[in-house]
Amino acid sequence: MDFFGILSMIGGLSLFLYGMNVMGGGLERLSGGRLERILERLTSNPLKAVLLGAGVTAVIQSSSATTVMLVGFVNSGIMKLSQAIGIIMGANIGTTITSWILSLSGIEGDNFFIQLLKPTSFSPILALIGIIFLMSGKENKKKDIGVILLGFAVLMFGMDAMSAAVKPLANVPEFTGILTKFSNPVLGVLVGALLTAIIQSSSASVGILQALSVTGAFTFGSVIPIIMGQNIGTCVTAMLSSVGATRGAKRTAFVHLYFNMIGAIVFLIFYYILTSLFDFGFVNEKVGVAGIAFVHSIFNIFATLILLPFTKLLEKLAYITLPETQEEREAQSQKNDFPLLDSRFLSTPGFAIEQCKSLTFKMGELSREAMIRSMKLFEDYSQEEADRVEKLENLVDKYDDKLSAYLVQLNSKDLNYTESQSVSTLLHSIGDLERIADHAVNIMELAQDQKKKKLEFSDKAKEELRVYGRAVEDILGRSIRAFIENDRELAMTVEPLEEVVDQLNKDVKKRHIKRLQNGTCTIELGLLLSDIATNYERVSDHCSNLAVYMIQIEDSGFEAHEYVNNLKSETKKQFDLMMEDYKRQYVLP
Repeated sequence: MDFFGILSMIGGLSLFLYGMNVMGGGLERLSGGRLERILERLTSNPLKAVLLGAGVTAVIQSSSATTVMLVGFVNSGIMKLSQAIGIIMGANIGTTITSWILSLSGIEGDNFFIQLLKPTSFSPILALIGIIFLMSGKENKKKDIGVILLGFAVLMFGMDAMSAAVKPLANVPEFTGILTKFSNPVLGVLVGALLTAIIQSSSASVGILQALSVTGAFTFGSVIPIIMGQNIGTCVTAMLSSVGATRGAKRTAFVHLYFNMIGAIVFLIFYYILTSLFDFGFVNEKVGVAGIAFVHSIFNIFATLILLPFTKLLEKLAYITLPETQEEREAQSQKNDFPLLDSRFLSTPGFAIEQCKSLTFKMGELSREAMIRSMKLFEDYSQEEADRVEKLENLVDKYDDKLSAYLVQLNSKDLNYTESQSVSTLLHSIGDLERIADHAVNIMELAQDQKKKKLEFSDKAKEELRVYGRAVEDILGRSIRAFIENDRELAMTVEPLEEVVDQLNKDVKKRHIKRLQNGTCTIELGLLLSDIATNYERVSDHCSNLAVYMIQIEDSGFEAHEYVNNLKSETKKQFDLMMEDYKRQYVLP
């Protein structure tokens, strides 16, 4: 191989790795976190876990990504180590799909349809479709599909370029002599592990091995130890991911390592015992791209079948490596309020956004509870309930701090338009939810002040506040329920109610001014009622914002102010009908 041949090989390798990275990224974005949510809701059935791990990994084309996600799940307490083991086994099987796709490059034949199956034939077609989708697609889903197709085409072109560049080496005795040394099991395992550890992808490592196989220098006997090593080398990604994580997450990484190491050792022992007892002719035969894919699959299926009954043993081995400490046991007894905000999830933005939504929904329930409890203090005041409102507000503040910091981190990642919009919407939403909890504390303090000063509203004022309070409780329930349940129809009912709340605010204050003028109410009570009414009205404003944000998530071409204006003009009849209905429900006495 001359200098230009080396350049061609480097270029092919670069295209291959880049194509694999682009295709994997596109697949992850297209899944939008759905695959990870499936993993999160995993049943404890080991067989289902294996099938699920294989399926998810086959789709995202990366066992490393699946395992890193599992490390994050265990680290955050979402999943137990025993649940993760089955998925790890399945992930190893799922990653073999890539090698089978790459084996298509080895198809030979003059038949038109056989030629059409070769990547050099259909990759240009996929690249053309991909670039059309990418450049003309307005939807993110269409663009992601375009990226996946382009990534696959680049990957296959890189594979073809690598194979073409190394093919002349078949006639170089020195090169073939070096490769034959890999049949030494120890050397083969070390080389395979080192190569995979460097590029941190067993799929890519096996792909490189398949490209080199066109030289004809590899035999089945020489590639088997290398493939064993490649499966061990892929554990490096998970091990690195567990640095700084909890001991439980570190154990997950160790299970991945032990599974691959024990699987490789057992497989090699069986292989060498059988080859010493029986004369297998295929051992010294030259291996092609399909043969490497076959060996890769057989090993991973073998390792899973052998070790699946011993998942408890693998778990115990991980605990022997990292024994449970007293601090760990104490930590398990204390509930973590923010287990979903793990930094490892930031590498899959779609899933991280879903985790943030889950916490935002919890935050919404807490804000709603704080507000309702504070409103009831005017009817039946107790210090215990007042303290409860304050505790809820402090917890909402924690959610606000944690979510805001995490979303800012997430916003710095490579997000598509929809993901970026979702992050922005969530940041605005948690701000409104935090303000609702603040108003709950304001109302609680007003109730405390009333109790302390022994102030008593007139029966008329009490009834007016009850009606006003019911309307606020209604809009609060509607907006938060619409936000949590992603109910666009329910969200559309919030703005008309907000208009009615605004009118109630004005009417309650006007009526109290009249009572002040008639001398039937004191200035002190008037100020207290005005503050209560103002806080109620502000809460309804934040509820309106939440409903608008929920609709904004569904509509990418949506503008908040434009929506409110259109709602009152284009759908004025429907808007007015809803308003009239609310007015009949909330009539001041």
